[in-house]
Amino acid sequence: MESARIARHPIHPMLIPFPIALWIFSLGCDLIYLFELGGVVWKDIALYTMAAGVAGGLLAAVPGFLDYRTLTEPRTVRLAQWHMGLNLTIVVLYSINVGLRAVSTPNDIMPVMLSLLGVSLLGISGWLGGELVYVHGVGVEQSAVKSSPAKRQRAA
Repeated sequence: MESARIARHPIHPMLIPFPIALWIFSLGCDLIYLFELGGVVWKDIALYTMAAGVAGGLLAAVPGFLDYRTLTEPRTVRLAQWHMGLNLTIVVLYSINVGLRAVSTPNDIMPVMLSLLGVSLLGISGWLGGELVYVHGVGVEQSAVKSSPAKRQRAA
């Protein structure tokens, strides 16, 4: 089974920065309003960027699932299941958050708490995604690995 790629580049890692950045920015907008650094418009911006993050998360999930279906090594599959489960939980959490914001007042704290939880879960899921790529080689073209020099160097 083939993973989702464009010109030999995996699609999933190209898409995930958008929902991540939108959700973190949404939380930043909430904090700007919460600490009275800006007006109620920041709550509106938080809502719209959050909704765009949900759309982006769903879009990124499609190639992510296609990549998941190519995995065979049991430990890698387990890590990928946790990564996928967390990401789907995050999308559901932010979808609930969008709905809650539609009926709440700007001063309600529950949506902000859900955003804090969502960003925390994003950190855990990102760690798992990094583990899949950098430790287990998911999405790494095997011909590039075979042709690399024998001595490995740390990138950071």
